[in-house]
Amino acid sequence: MALDVLETLDPDDEEVLTAELVVSDDVLVKAFALGPGAELSPHEHGDSTNVFHVLQGTVTVIQGDEEEAIAAPGVVPHDRGVVHGARNDTDAVAVFTASLCPMPGSG
Repeated sequence: MALDVLETLDPDDEEVLTAELVVSDDVLVKAFALGPGAELSPHEHGDSTNVFHVLQGTVTVIQGDEEEAIAAPGVVPHDRGVVHGARNDTDAVAVFTASLCPMPGSG
């Protein structure tokens, strides 16, 4: 049995691929792979804290009115209700996970 649940995702240019890695009553962890030019549109989670973990490449993280290029390895917390998103401004695939606690809709 393998303990590593990270899936290999290989997106095309401008494509976003996702995989749910951990789903429980109190946490959701998703993987996102952004092809060059791809964007995860800004959004918010009113009931959950969301933490991005950049695993591969460089992700331009959007948080409110700010943007910052975060290279792997990197960790960016987003408080509840804060608008956030991600964009790949590079020519290589970028991969990050998003951990939401508590699980959206659980409380």
